[in-house]
Amino acid sequence: MAKINNMAAPGPDHAPVPLTVYGREHCHLCQDMIAALQELQTQLHFSFDVIDVDSDDSLKLRYGERVPVLVAGGEEICHYHLDPVALDAYFTKIR
Repeated sequence: MAKINNMAAPGPDHAPVPLTVYGREHCHLCQDMIAALQELQTQLHFSFDVIDVDSDDSLKLRYGERVPVLVAGGEEICHYHLDPVALDAYFTKIR
């Protein structure tokens, strides 16, 4: 994965930025996004939870096959693949 140039989240003196990945088991795109986020955690101060959309009928209806979806603060950042530009824009907006 390419290094993120401009992305900056609040530093370690602030609470980590909470992100949520909506996905499902046995989804290679979901695993790819999770791995990419784990790699970025070495550069940025954020935490993330993974929620299985199949565990809740309303989530399954909302997201269907459009997983994974990265969400923060009720805002969808990206889906299918981690979009570093969109994530950068979100971190810039909350600074």
